[in-house]
Amino acid sequence: MHPNALLDLATDLLRVVLRLDQPADGVISAFFRQHRTLGARERHTLAETAYTVLRQRPLLQHLARSEGDPKGAGGSGGLERRLAILAWQGSDTFLRGALGPHEQQWLAQAAAVDRAALPDKLRHNLPDWLAGALREQVGAEDFWPLVNALNEPAPLDLRVNTLKADREGVRRALAEAGVPAEPTRYSPWGLRVQGKPALNKLELFTQGAFEVQDEGSQMLALLTDARRGEMVVDFCAGAGGKTLALGAAMRNTGRLYAFDVSGHRLDALKPRLARSGLSNVYPVQIAHERDDRIKRLAGKIDRVLVDAPCSGLGTLRRNPDLKWRQSPRAIDELQAKQGAILAGAARLLKPGGRLVYATCSLLRAENEAVVEAFGAGPGADFVTLPVAALLQGLKVEAAAELVSGDFLRLWPHRHQTDGFFAAVWQRR
Repeated sequence: MHPNALLDLATDLLRVVLRLDQPADGVISAFFRQHRTLGARERHTLAETAYTVLRQRPLLQHLARSEGDPKGAGGSGGLERRLAILAWQGSDTFLRGALGPHEQQWLAQAAAVDRAALPDKLRHNLPDWLAGALREQVGAEDFWPLVNALNEPAPLDLRVNTLKADREGVRRALAEAGVPAEPTRYSPWGLRVQGKPALNKLELFTQGAFEVQDEGSQMLALLTDARRGEMVVDFCAGAGGKTLALGAAMRNTGRLYAFDVSGHRLDALKPRLARSGLSNVYPVQIAHERDDRIKRLAGKIDRVLVDAPCSGLGTLRRNPDLKWRQSPRAIDELQAKQGAILAGAARLLKPGGRLVYATCSLLRAENEAVVEAFGAGPGADFVTLPVAALLQGLKVEAAAELVSGDFLRLWPHRHQTDGFFAAVWQRR
């Protein structure tokens, strides 16, 4: 494809993505369906350019509007074209083929700007409310390392399906297929892959030997510690990544319910379930946390994992649009929903049963604050289990690195995972 044509497509894609009215990954997928002739390299360039703009939007908008063009209207395509040029994730030589002399001069001037001397908001590229909350939580020393980590692309982690394979065997098979991978530091099921290979074309994948899953997400299933023959509920199952991990830990025995309010998300579990070899999983669409199908199981369940709906701000490396699509008001609404879901899920546990509450949020409001409210109200019959001791019992290396007080706390800059939180209780 000619450089001008690809840059025009990047400009068109940014116009849609920057409306911020839908998740960016869905917008990008829809854009590619409209342009089916694009090759893999072209799709990669377009997607990564869009994500780079989302990660650094304030900075790039500042640079795009500078150098004598306050409206950012330099050249065909205006501001979005300049953003695409600044964020370009393809070949520099290829890009230069699309730029005229004026744009090349402007780009050189933008590249010469000392970014370290810019105001903080143009360096951290976060909305003010989120920057303030994170700075307060982690302190000044950790704030900038966290910001830098959030502005980097996430690594690619796999969870080995221990029902069908072992980690070292999958690692060797991937190496033979030209896909180097190394064991994850914390999860005993995980492998970290270099680059972004086409894993779904590998026989290992189609046979169900592994699933793509962040190491932090794997740790939530590990903490649930589901065992053979038990009754287990994945309360907010979504597309079932943790459901599959729980089922494998149960060795395909017992009964594992995958609850979710979205039938569409549960439908996405079906092909994954078929590959996994699991037959102990029962997907159930529920209306809400007080659904009659939940009430019928009250007091009968051994373990419940509540990976609650949340802001997703721990996944900004993968979903940088979330920082522009969330707000303090949305966090307040989510906090109320999280408390209600946790209280509903807690009713399922039998005496001695384990309850795990988790989010992929970095914010205390969605994590410790929800846990405190639960303990002061519906959680009166539950005893907190310190996560460090649980992880040590599960033979997780460096377990002490993963905790804050009694809770699991994973940070992108400290643990090279997505940001996750988990609290664990046992019913008296």
